[in-house]
Amino acid sequence: MRIAFVGKGGSGKTTLSSLFIRHLAAGGAPVVAVDADINQHLGAALGLDETEAAALPAMGEHLPLIKDYLRGTNPRIASADTMIKTTPPGEGSRLMRVCEDNPVYDACARPVELDGGAVRLMVTGPFTDADVGVTCYHSKTGAVELCLNHLVDGPGEYVVVDMTAGSDSFASGLFTRFDLTFLVAEPTRKGVSVYRQYKEYARDFGVALKVVGNKVQGPDDLDFLRAEVGEDLLVTVGHSDWVRAMEKGRPPRFALLEEPNRDALRRLHTAADAAYALRDRERYTRQMVHFHLKNAQSWGNERTGTDLAAQVDPGFVLGGQVTASV
Repeated sequence: MRIAFVGKGGSGKTTLSSLFIRHLAAGGAPVVAVDADINQHLGAALGLDETEAAALPAMGEHLPLIKDYLRGTNPRIASADTMIKTTPPGEGSRLMRVCEDNPVYDACARPVELDGGAVRLMVTGPFTDADVGVTCYHSKTGAVELCLNHLVDGPGEYVVVDMTAGSDSFASGLFTRFDLTFLVAEPTRKGVSVYRQYKEYARDFGVALKVVGNKVQGPDDLDFLRAEVGEDLLVTVGHSDWVRAMEKGRPPRFALLEEPNRDALRRLHTAADAAYALRDRERYTRQMVHFHLKNAQSWGNERTGTDLAAQVDPGFVLGGQVTASV
């Protein structure tokens, strides 16, 4: 399953994504966790100290390696230099799997030990002063989009992405790369404003969206969220002493997380598993091609000096092939 956590800045999406990742790992599930936010905090939320988090390799700095590996022997791609963030896989491309070793994981992923298990953590890399006026932060998330476009994941395997805050998620086709998106919303007008934006834009692309109410303190907060988001409200999460301890760098054993919050994580897990059964591989591939052709026409062809539409393999459906090319 591919799961995204989105929400406005300060909504608690990184905290909730880290709790969900811990929940999956505690159950023994294989997990690839990705920090695609402009503010890189997922590593710290998973227990890394500042030095460890700062030492994580940035996916954006390994983009040439990622492109070269994923290109494989695809005859439609003349060279790795002509690949852009939306380049779709085709016959001959190398496809990634959650449970495998490959050069991309070797370069970009690091294991993080958690209570009851471990996960692979990948990060886009932070937005730095050097990026200002030179490049757009969203180009950094291109490495994530390229990997997801070439990822074949199965039931019981999880890719959890902590997305960039607010409507910035729509700056690329990355928001369509998931089986289910959890939108974290506080019970405030600002808290649900991102939900309305996301709901309106995602509707045209069939993006499955569920709301996680965070910082809910009583019946009034719950009634507010129900009135604003309706049946999209899946669960609510309230105050957590466990989270407060985690934010201070002294988390108790994960088994000691409060039962109401543990129940909320179980419901997220159930919803994610149910979403996998509804996966439409052909639509997923069509959307991949849609954003690739859009980028090719708007900037990609000019930048690469290549007709990027020729990279599309019309007979290829991601996940529809019997075996992945190697």
